[in-house]
Amino acid sequence: MNCCQKPDVVVSSESTFFSFDPQLSPAATVDQDVLIQIEAKDCFSNQITEEDQLVSEIDFSRINPATGPIYIKGAKKGDALAVTIHKIDLKQKGTIVTIPKEGVLGDMAEEARTVICDIHSDQLKFKHLNLALKKMIGVIGVATPENTPTGTPGRHGGNMDATVITEGATVYFPVSCDGALFGLGDLHAVMGDGEVCVAACEIAGNVTVSFKALDKLAPMWPCVETKDWLYIVVSDEDLNKAFYEATRLAVRAFEGALNLDWHDAYMLASMSMDLEICQLVDPRKTVRAKLPKNLISIDLLLKAIF
Repeated sequence: MNCCQKPDVVVSSESTFFSFDPQLSPAATVDQDVLIQIEAKDCFSNQITEEDQLVSEIDFSRINPATGPIYIKGAKKGDALAVTIHKIDLKQKGTIVTIPKEGVLGDMAEEARTVICDIHSDQLKFKHLNLALKKMIGVIGVATPENTPTGTPGRHGGNMDATVITEGATVYFPVSCDGALFGLGDLHAVMGDGEVCVAACEIAGNVTVSFKALDKLAPMWPCVETKDWLYIVVSDEDLNKAFYEATRLAVRAFEGALNLDWHDAYMLASMSMDLEICQLVDPRKTVRAKLPKNLISIDLLLKAIF
């Protein structure tokens, strides 16, 4: 599939939602294996355009919009929905803010502040500094029976803020209702793992994706595949519980995929798996277990953590 070709379907950012709700009417109904361009607002619904605008003054009911939902033909409850991210095109300006009492150092954050960052080619200008772009998608997921707010991460995806969800990655979600009802938003031009001040460089843009439903392979938690790595992405209010669950599933995957007993799989995980932070600033923290693809394939991983 040529990601530079014209998309088959364009889903406008005029169609946004704020909860992964299975009762929502689809903004679009699409086939599998075709290119879909999704227009995304930034996490503030494009409300901040100048540095004299403070996040404390905006409408917080419009935070973390996702574009969609998109109904994928043939995606059934119990399937895995594979979403391949072909291209992320960003607008020319992004925004980063501080919010009083928010973030990892919330006790030290005393004022709201806004900085507008200009994007030039592959660089972002912050104050007098140039940072390399690290384009990524913060909110991405499918409908849940619980009708989960877009700002909340969970088994369905949501506001995971995982820097590995970028161009060239494929993300696998458990489908809990027919059609999946997919949506995404909250693009970032640059973000460090943890997103420590509660924001990254928040930016609007267009994302080109394609979908494929994998029959009866819904994973327990979202998984991400990149060129060399597989990730299991887990969220929990308790950071230690999130790391525990990600490790448990990684060991289970090694055990089932490589025909090892549990203790040998546990030792292999200790030698070959990395535990990484996605975000630390939502009530539910998000982590990822990073597994090398030279040891385990995505097919075996999905079958092991079904």
